[in-house]
Amino acid sequence: MRSRWNRVVQDEWVDGLEQSCWAQMPEELLREVLIRIEASDTTWPSRKNVVACAGVCKSWRRITQELVKTPEVSASLTFPISVKQPGPRESLLKCFIKRNRSAQTYYLYLSLTNALTEDGKFLLAARKCRRTTCTDYVISLHADDMSKGSSTYIGKLRSNFLGTKFTVYDGQPPHSGAKIMRNRSTRLVGLKQVSPRVPSGSYPVAHISYEVNVLGSRGPRRMQCSMDSIPASAIEPGGVTPTQTEIRPSNPDVFPSFSFFRSKSHRVENSLSEPLADKKDGALVLKNKAPRWHEQLQCWCLNFHGRVTVASVKNFQLVASPEDGPAGQQHEKIILQFGKVGKDLFTMDYRYPISAFQAFAICLSSFDTKIACE
Repeated sequence: MRSRWNRVVQDEWVDGLEQSCWAQMPEELLREVLIRIEASDTTWPSRKNVVACAGVCKSWRRITQELVKTPEVSASLTFPISVKQPGPRESLLKCFIKRNRSAQTYYLYLSLTNALTEDGKFLLAARKCRRTTCTDYVISLHADDMSKGSSTYIGKLRSNFLGTKFTVYDGQPPHSGAKIMRNRSTRLVGLKQVSPRVPSGSYPVAHISYEVNVLGSRGPRRMQCSMDSIPASAIEPGGVTPTQTEIRPSNPDVFPSFSFFRSKSHRVENSLSEPLADKKDGALVLKNKAPRWHEQLQCWCLNFHGRVTVASVKNFQLVASPEDGPAGQQHEKIILQFGKVGKDLFTMDYRYPISAFQAFAICLSSFDTKIACE
């Protein structure tokens, strides 16, 4: 009853905006104004002006969404959907993760400066949930609401009992050919779906495995990530990867006051990119870059270019694995790097073809205890 009343108030307020002078601006003039705002406010916190423009009314939102490019092209994160879209092709997008040990929560921020500070733009949050046979990391768009039934839930990371194998699940299909993982929670959510064409549930998008250290030898962990929703050809020149265009809330009774998750101008089928073009192409496989042993320091070393300052077994760099044939230049590019800079502060830098959500989930797997790997 309360949520219905909130929607009525919100609809009346939005209808009032649609009739305001701002909504009646000539489209040519409005487009010119929004082009200048989008071009001038390229970084946070001034980037919030672009988001504010998208919340004025339908016409403003439609034009703003047309002007704002994906992170792959613009190298910037603007709307919530940006965390589900591939990062920039030419550079690493710099982020950092804060860990709260007592609450078992993790927070992802976009770095606003090159300095290793704790100031940043909030992106995602995760909460660790221990179970009898596995561990779940529930990932949310809201810093204070990390429940799977929330409208801000976007996915999860699940580990096996030993913490050596992990699966990343997306809350919505990453592409039109994605298969849902059926379980009890999926069936319960399915009783009240957002749309019959886009079912809520768990869609596996990546599998992460850590090599078991049988001999107990000292050294860094060895990991491999199979990106099920990204074709191996994505890293080749001219390659493409599935890109989501909207985030659909998992709970239809809860709507934020300004919903930038979806637009009525987009149909449901347009929210999903095309399926993987060729099954023979195979999924992209990432592996950790092998460190070198430093004789003087007597430790394993990787060049993080100043982004990591504390030695830790959690530190890693991921590159594309050449499954067939010799390694090319595209296999030398660091796609994701993660490392420690403080007691509970870690840097996370990622690039195309993975998204901030996928990168965050992979980094969360490094926090989990791995008795069999160390």
